[in-house]
Amino acid sequence: MAEVGEIIEGCRLPVLRRNQDNEDEWPLAEILSVKDISGRKLFYVHYIDFNKRLDEWVTHERLDLKKIQFPKKEAKTPTKNGLPGSRPGSPEREVRKTLDLSLQPASAQASGKTLPIPVQITLRFNLPKEREAIPGGEPDQPLSSSSCLQPNHRSTKRKVEVVSPATPVPSETAPASVFPQNGAARRAMAAQPGRKRKSNCLGTDEDSQDSSDGIPSAPRMTGSLVSDRSHDDIVTRMKNIECIELGRHRLKPWYFSPYPQELTTLPVLYLCEFCLKYGRSLKCLQRHLTKCDLRHPPGNEIYRKGTISFFEIDGRKNKSYSQNLCLLAKCFLDHKTLYYDTDPFLFYVMTEYDCKGFHIVGYFSKEKESTEDYNVACILTLPPYQRRGYGKLLIEFSYELSKVEGKTGTPEKPLSDLGLLSYRSYWSQTILEILMGLKSESGERPQITINEISEITSIKKEDVISTLQYLNLINYYKGQYILTLSEDIVDGHERAMLKRLLRIDSKCLHFTPKDWSKRGKW
Repeated sequence: MAEVGEIIEGCRLPVLRRNQDNEDEWPLAEILSVKDISGRKLFYVHYIDFNKRLDEWVTHERLDLKKIQFPKKEAKTPTKNGLPGSRPGSPEREVRKTLDLSLQPASAQASGKTLPIPVQITLRFNLPKEREAIPGGEPDQPLSSSSCLQPNHRSTKRKVEVVSPATPVPSETAPASVFPQNGAARRAMAAQPGRKRKSNCLGTDEDSQDSSDGIPSAPRMTGSLVSDRSHDDIVTRMKNIECIELGRHRLKPWYFSPYPQELTTLPVLYLCEFCLKYGRSLKCLQRHLTKCDLRHPPGNEIYRKGTISFFEIDGRKNKSYSQNLCLLAKCFLDHKTLYYDTDPFLFYVMTEYDCKGFHIVGYFSKEKESTEDYNVACILTLPPYQRRGYGKLLIEFSYELSKVEGKTGTPEKPLSDLGLLSYRSYWSQTILEILMGLKSESGERPQITINEISEITSIKKEDVISTLQYLNLINYYKGQYILTLSEDIVDGHERAMLKRLLRIDSKCLHFTPKDWSKRGKW
């Protein structure tokens, strides 16, 4: 058995922790750092296959030293001409390097590859009065919608149908859907012409969601919070802030955030809840509050209903607040890297009002000009307000802005694990609400297309299709695509909507979209 003094960074061994059921378990963990406080060693551990927000400092009593795995020694780098550190060159590598510098990316047509043609599908929505099996009669003339789908050969009893004659898409060209189910991605969407598959630079499942059109999304390299894991080293893998006091709440950060180094040794970091400036001590905060006139976020209040308000903040006009907001958000967002270029961004901060002022609940940011129809760049509900419906309210508000702008939108990928769950739930409830609200006219079956669903909800068409696939509503029946709702889906949706008490009222929104392309540098 190894001794405590032999434990070094990189070792793996079982570590004792309590799970959600308050039971002891021994998951495998990696030692990221070791420190000595008053002669007592502490070890910072990351639980393998667990989210990084569970990382913590532990004592040696919680380590199972009998099953320790020491890190493997790295092989020495081969030498070239006797000089250490230089790798031996090869003719093939030199030729490839020359080609990379001289050649431009070829188009799909030039490369000689045959790309699949998008399928023209037509969907008809059929809502019979009673819950019956799908009738076998021929459908009436359906409405048309253009999308790419792969047939799902399954015959099941349903109460609702959408019928569409179409040609099956070859399965070998279909990339994985954005929604995995039962641990495996469901392949249902065909690749679109002219689109190239992008490489995914992220390794973990929870941080590597595909884009909504089935193609992995490459990280965007501009903006205030950028998804780029090249910064991942031992320092940024460890939480550096012990505790944050924000108004009446004390928050325990989940991840690293680049606050000034001198603040990372403090037991508590104090933030002004109105301007988000940080201080070393309670006395510093109290002195600041005597000078701070803000009782709400800077910017324009564009929505108020009851105690809920939304403020629109320009990242260029209110740079200090925007940067402080990003620093706070980084404590709870692991899949982003923080930069200080907030000029191209708008921030929408949701607050709760009481007699003391407007207290921040959460926020989302969006690019002023997005070439890829992103209506959200980063989104966060602060931990004290999570699991209370505020996350869906933020998402609903982002799509309400898209409706006013007359656009369809989608969140920037990759989403965090909690963000993906919230978006899945919102998309499902919104689309099912549309489908179940359809009424028949003059005795005929009601009809709707995917394009119409997208226009009504402002949800991007690819996200609509992915959600229908995730809910397993699209099937292939007698040579036609049908969209069906089961009793379980309907009952589950009705129960979920009863719990969803917070909704956005479009009448309370006072928002005029701006054309940022005509404003020079924002």
